Amino acid sequence: MKIWTDKDYPIIISCAKHLVPWTEREVTEMGYEVIDKTENTVVVRGDMRDVFRLNLYLRTAHRVLVPLLRTTCRHIRELYEKVRSIDWENLFASDGYFSVSSIVHNDTIRDTRMPSLTTKDAIADRFREMTGRRPDSGPEFDRGAAVFVHWDDRRAIVYLDTSGIPLSKRGYRKIPGSAPMQETLAAACIDALKWDRKSPFISPMCGSGTPAIEAALAAIGRAPGSLRSQFAFMFLKGWNQIIPGEKAPRTAPRQRFGATPEQIWKDMVAEAAEKESTENLPPIIATDISPEAVQNARLNAHAAGVSSFITFKACDFGETPIPPLLNPSADTSRSSPNGVVFFNPEYGIRLGDPEELKPIYARIGEFLHDKCAGMTGGLITGNPDLARMVNLYYATQIPFFNGPIDCRLFVYPGCQIKGEFNPGRD
Repeated sequence: MKIWTDKDYPIIISCAKHLVPWTEREVTEMGYEVIDKTENTVVVRGDMRDVFRLNLYLRTAHRVLVPLLRTTCRHIRELYEKVRSIDWENLFASDGYFSVSSIVHNDTIRDTRMPSLTTKDAIADRFREMTGRRPDSGPEFDRGAAVFVHWDDRRAIVYLDTSGIPLSKRGYRKIPGSAPMQETLAAACIDALKWDRKSPFISPMCGSGTPAIEAALAAIGRAPGSLRSQFAFMFLKGWNQIIPGEKAPRTAPRQRFGATPEQIWKDMVAEAAEKESTENLPPIIATDISPEAVQNARLNAHAAGVSSFITFKACDFGETPIPPLLNPSADTSRSSPNGVVFFNPEYGIRLGDPEELKPIYARIGEFLHDKCAGMTGGLITGNPDLARMVNLYYATQIPFFNGPIDCRLFVYPGCQIKGEFNPGRD
């Protein structure tokens, strides 16, 4: 296929398990029609500009993929032959670099590394045959083009990975801290809590600061992809070549005969920056009992360009400052008009002892009820027994994965004790 000039092809957006509803919501709000989805993907149709736009704006997705080949494949040798049939020499340069990743569920494969290695060999052999030389290859996703293979039973799909480094890695988390929350998960939790980006967002136990940073990025309308300098699509053949008929970007108004993909991308990034607004931002507060964690969170926020929009404080979560309610009589059952208080405490799995954590979870419930009544509380945990200690009415528990841990996000409208909940409370 010709990714720069073809006008209508499927674009597969991959995401973590349980994030599909939030990624689907994002692409729908961006104006796309979802034509298919699985437990890990959302599919739309588009062209080069849509590939750019999705990489630039998506907050909950991991990769933007373009399928090159869909085929039946029974064994590793057949995979080699099918991959070798693709005209790779027209996709990236023979003196460049490429990486391969794969997900494989096939009974004939004992070593899950083999499909990626076989794909690399097939691509290299194709280049040698067609050009007399081959590009370098390796595990780095920030040096060149990227290929992704999904092989399930006898069905195999070979993709051009236009993202390279996963979109979840925004580039701002310079100091991750212990058991950090992934950026895409934080963004999905914020959406699930129905934060309106106008009311306060409070992140006690902020750790490395990811939820507060994601909230700040959303509040100012910054496209998360604008934080990155490299995507795998930048290493594809034709990146710097003019495409006849493409509208010239504003940066090259005298260029009458077309535009290069690079110019189109830079123009799109500049346009996204112009849409940002730092006026009338809501309070965004991040606290942690560890001064070191707060300092790390501040440094990460600085790397994201949002440190001046977040108030940091080193303190016990119970001392987290809570702004006055904007609308004390508001209905919190369907939205979060008075703001969100979001907790991501230890689960007693990777960190902490479950028995020692029980009184902490109980204190979280007391804090939400006593100091945050009228706001929407949120708590994500992989330990349902600890969640019971919170003892607040929850409207829903939303499944998410935090890395390999099966978690639930508990949503507490109004932060009221069980039995007290009343959507129309005064």
